[in-house]
Amino acid sequence: MLEWITNTVDSLGYVGIGLLMLLENLFPPIPSELIMPLAGFAVIQGKLQLVYVIVAGVIGSVLGALPWYYLGKVWGLRRIKRFVDRYGKWLSVSSEDIDRARQWFQKRGRETTCFSRLVPGVRTYISVPAGISKMPLLPFLVYSTIGTALWVSFLTYAGFLLGENYDRVKQYLAPVSTIVLVVFVVAFVFWIIRRNVKQK
Repeated sequence: MLEWITNTVDSLGYVGIGLLMLLENLFPPIPSELIMPLAGFAVIQGKLQLVYVIVAGVIGSVLGALPWYYLGKVWGLRRIKRFVDRYGKWLSVSSEDIDRARQWFQKRGRETTCFSRLVPGVRTYISVPAGISKMPLLPFLVYSTIGTALWVSFLTYAGFLLGENYDRVKQYLAPVSTIVLVVFVVAFVFWIIRRNVKQK
């Protein structure tokens, strides 16, 4: 995969960076933790300019978030609640829980959308609840862009600092991604147990 990413950046430049970041959002196994540090290394080599690298990464990433946003918007609250009413008992989730989650997202959706862009493993999928909660497109784009710009700038600058060792960024961030996912799973399990105890 690294060779493919390298060839894409070398041959297509800024367009290649944007395209890769778009695909990274659609197919998360393509890691931004390799794309942007590699682009940062290309800046050191004099092949690309830092500002344009960051702009290309942000544009590609935000465009890649839109299909997930519209998936949530098109699928909609009603279908999800119907699905939950039918199968939610296996996860101890009810349509009332969906309503509460939607109300919470409507209150704090902008901040959540922004900061979730900085969390590996979560940043891609936060667009779905944004769409489900009917978050207006303009605020979604604005807050997604802010969070994405911070993430892309961090990765690019890390690659810039590490030089030929840019691929270590992914190694350093891998444990962080694992910890974040574990925390989310534990929090979800704790929420289910707590809810069941309250019901009993």
